[in-house]
Amino acid sequence: MWTLSGENQSWVSEFILIGFSSDSTSNGILFIIFLLLYLSSVLGNGLIITLICLDSHLHTPMYFFLCILSLLDMGYVTTTIPQMLVHLLALSKTISFAGCWLQMYVFGALGLTESLFFVVMAYDRYIAICYPLHYTVILTWNLCMQLAAGTCACGFLFSLIHTFLTMRLPYCGPNIINHYFCEGPSVRSLACMDTHFNEMVDLAISIFVLVAPISLILASYVRIALAILKIKSTQARCKTFSTCASHLTVVTFFYAPPTYIYMRPKSSYSPERDKQISLFYNVLTALLNPVVYSLRNKDIKVAFFKVMGCGKLACELRVKRGMR
Repeated sequence: MWTLSGENQSWVSEFILIGFSSDSTSNGILFIIFLLLYLSSVLGNGLIITLICLDSHLHTPMYFFLCILSLLDMGYVTTTIPQMLVHLLALSKTISFAGCWLQMYVFGALGLTESLFFVVMAYDRYIAICYPLHYTVILTWNLCMQLAAGTCACGFLFSLIHTFLTMRLPYCGPNIINHYFCEGPSVRSLACMDTHFNEMVDLAISIFVLVAPISLILASYVRIALAILKIKSTQARCKTFSTCASHLTVVTFFYAPPTYIYMRPKSSYSPERDKQISLFYNVLTALLNPVVYSLRNKDIKVAFFKVMGCGKLACELRVKRGMR
């Protein structure tokens, strides 16, 4: 801590992140588990990005959005997990005030961007299923770039507001954060003044980046469901429904935890519960996305075999897909 000149008030210059356990054996087990989850997430999303970039057949709006989602997921987990892995093995679990500020901002920016980006992906599926003949006319590359840039701009702007209002609060001790990274509510609970205004701002931001996107996604999938019911082929109907169900599964895992954390009253704040819940939208969602969206997708499989040099097998898969 350091002392403000002319006053007797001490201010926090660094924070201590408790993490999940103080037992060295438990930390060793957790290190292995989270390391495997992190590597799987990075490798899975990295593979998707590589395949989409290398295969010209995947240069479509849907896979362009998927590529951006994978980039967001890689950045998302890299913001928090590597530091958590270090703290699981190190004796010192401190993070500087500036480091905490930066982590909170980047994590929030990527998370808010991804939250808005799911709406863009739902819109893509809505156009593809409800207006298949006009898909390329409506979703031009210019519009795709604008949607991607717009979601990023909103995510980084709202995260800046959230982080600035949180870190400008006075922190005069204690400086122990009961979390594995600098998450807004956990850090704010250490402030030496009333945080009601910050909570109201967080609520307003949450409504815009959580409630509004969820409403738009549900509205689009209601229209998609109605369109699916009009498909005469049972096989085509099941295939389309399976794609939508996968997207909704990931959306549920991503939106439910932060909605609970950022929109609940301060009286129900529980550090231990928050740490566990945050793992769902921080680690598991980034791990699920490549599996749900891509690894069970035939186009991705074709691209994979093509890149690996199995051209004949890739052609066979493409022919089978074309026959369906």
